[in-house]
Amino acid sequence: MRMINLIVGDIRFQIKYGFYFVYTVLTAIYIIILHTFPPSWREHAAVIMIFSDPAAMGLFFMGAIILLEKSQRVLNALAISPVKVTEYIISKVVSLGLISVVVAGILSISVKKENLLIVLLATAMTSTIFTLLGLIAGAKIASLNQFLIATVPLEMIYFAPPILYLFGYSPAFLRFYPLNLCMSLIAGKYEKVLISIVIIFATIGILFLVAYRCTLKMWKSVGGVKL
Repeated sequence: MRMINLIVGDIRFQIKYGFYFVYTVLTAIYIIILHTFPPSWREHAAVIMIFSDPAAMGLFFMGAIILLEKSQRVLNALAISPVKVTEYIISKVVSLGLISVVVAGILSISVKKENLLIVLLATAMTSTIFTLLGLIAGAKIASLNQFLIATVPLEMIYFAPPILYLFGYSPAFLRFYPLNLCMSLIAGKYEKVLISIVIIFATIGILFLVAYRCTLKMWKSVGGVKL
């Protein structure tokens, strides 16, 4: 029940601060843009849109979410509550992943993409990776400028290889890069589904452990004082 309440609370927080409104508008704009492309381009364009925005939204928004929670003393309350760090992380992953999966589903349907369930699963896994990366970065920052400085340079590492991979550039040393595998599944390339899922879940497990340590440290020092 506590886990459900946390997820519902995060969804309400996201609605209050316009996440759902923004993505409703963006989804409509994306669909319009997709249908300005020639039919042969639409699927690739949809894949790039899904990967670079709804799937990656956790990376973009986590800094703002954490800063808002700090300013509103939400983290102070959570740090002395029965809520566990693992529950906090899972709530963030699930609530942001919900938006990602819904938007990805709408975009996929708009271009009549096949194997929708695989696309949604891949989007959920990609969203989880980016949300955990955003949480790791966000737990260490005190301002939005710091978050941007920390994440913008890394975005080239996160986004460039998968997009190049989508268009056929795949050097051997990046063949099993987790985000390339995510892009591959979203794009509908299912030759190595099982090994891709295993690698992606292993990556999520490692990132979860790092996010746990970073979040625990953040909780212990909220308000500028170590608890």
